[in-house]
Amino acid sequence: MSQRTEQIASVIRASVQRVISRGLNDPRIRGLISVTKVEVAGDLTEAWIWISVLPAEDAELTMHGLKGAAGFIQSEIGKDVSARRLPRL
Repeated sequence: MSQRTEQIASVIRASVQRVISRGLNDPRIRGLISVTKVEVAGDLTEAWIWISVLPAEDAELTMHGLKGAAGFIQSEIGKDVSARRLPRL
C-alpha cells in the first residue's frame, strides 16, 4: 500500500471503531466489537474491514447487523476522511 492508502486506512479504522463504540441502534449488534484491520484498494474505490466479535456466539448475528448499517457507517466516516471519493465499505 502507498502512504496515502495507509493514511486513509488508518482514518477509516479509527472512524469505524468510533461509530461502533458510540453504539448503533440495531438489536442484532452486540458484544465486544473491534476493528482489527482495514485495507484500501490502490485506486481508493473500496475498503475491506476486518472485525472481531466477542463472544463468538454473537458473531454471525452481529455481522448481519453491521452489514445492514454499512451505509450509515460510511456516511459517518465521510465526515472524517478528507478525500474526493470515499472508498465503498
